[in-house]
Amino acid sequence: QVQLAESGGGLVQTGGSLRLSCAPSGRTFRSYTMGWFRQAPGKEREFVAGLSWSGGSTNYADSVKGRFTISRDNAKNTVYLQLNSLKPEDTAVYHCAATLRGTYPSGSVHLYDYWGQGTQVTVSS
Repeated sequence: QVQLAESGGGLVQTGGSLRLSCAPSGRTFRSYTMGWFRQAPGKEREFVAGLSWSGGSTNYADSVKGRFTISRDNAKNTVYLQLNSLKPEDTAVYHCAATLRGTYPSGSVHLYDYWGQGTQVTVSS
């Protein structure tokens, strides 16, 4: 069983930056396709970014392209999401997700089998 723990959220002003981290426990996640999703109050969970196990393929939601960057450090068993040029509409709980069922980091929530509890990101205007 893979357990995911996110960290790095917080309160920032518009235009600020944060770096989120996701560290699985229980086993190495070297072979897992990883994703980041977010959920704002009253809204459905939406895809933000994904990364293949090798790091060779990435996928981003149009709303974050050019501002967010997903990366992984397999030696540290950690996945990162760098958030730059933050906007108030980026405010949400950000969740890390993992799967072994696909090599391409699809934006579908149904692809991912393991989820973290999330970390809150709040962007003030």
